[in-house]
Amino acid sequence: MLFTADLANMPVEAESRVIVRFQDCDPLMHLNNSKYFEYFFNAREDQVSKLYGFSFEAMFRELKTSWVVYQHQIAYVRPALISEWTRITSRVIYYNEDTMVTEYFMTNDQRTELKTMLWTTSKHISIVNGKRVPHHKEVMDYLAATCVPGIDFPNLEFNERIHQIKYELSAGTNA
Repeated sequence: MLFTADLANMPVEAESRVIVRFQDCDPLMHLNNSKYFEYFFNAREDQVSKLYGFSFEAMFRELKTSWVVYQHQIAYVRPALISEWTRITSRVIYYNEDTMVTEYFMTNDQRTELKTMLWTTSKHISIVNGKRVPHHKEVMDYLAATCVPGIDFPNLEFNERIHQIKYELSAGTNA
């Protein structure tokens, strides 16, 4: 079973509280640029397991499919500093028959300052032959239930989205 949570009750946004580790920082005491990816991907894996009861292992075993990263777009807005508590938000902002775009962003612990934003485009592939395949119905239902509504992704510019999130954070609304 890929998802143990009820589709009708799945939140569209997930959040984790994470501390910036000493060993992940550069000599300036900033989180190393490459480590943001690890922080984002580890947070997302934990979040979807907890919120949706999703298991990558079940996807591999049952559907013989997975997602592979096709493209990243990242902006380092403000540094995350050594020993700083941060919040990582992740959510699906677009999907189609074989593609999914996940938006990640890191803020300070109070959710008032944007630190980094990442869009990751993933393609759905067969683990048998490595070729792109359409999402199974169960996966499409999950994506439909968890994709953030009202985002016109094909017409959205990355930098415009950064400004939207910064504005929402400064206004204290849900980014």
